[in-house]
Amino acid sequence: MSIRLELDNDLQDALRIPPEEQESRLRRELSLRLYEKGLLSLGKARHMAGMDKWEFLLLLSREGIPRQYDTKELDRDLSTLDSLP
Repeated sequence: MSIRLELDNDLQDALRIPPEEQESRLRRELSLRLYEKGLLSLGKARHMAGMDKWEFLLLLSREGIPRQYDTKELDRDLSTLDSLP
């Protein structure tokens, strides 16, 4: 399944984004909001944005969006640390 978003010419013209940057910028903006609302994981959001993990983490920081880090992730990280020599 794929989802396609079509914007009419008036809306595209109203965007304050150069035409050649519109698709990538809208993907990035959508991925940020979906991550912020907990609707996408970090990995899926960064994939949608077309960025690697560190680029996306920097983008989150610049946008003032806190990293979602739950107890399951903490437990996994602690287990990893415990297994180190």
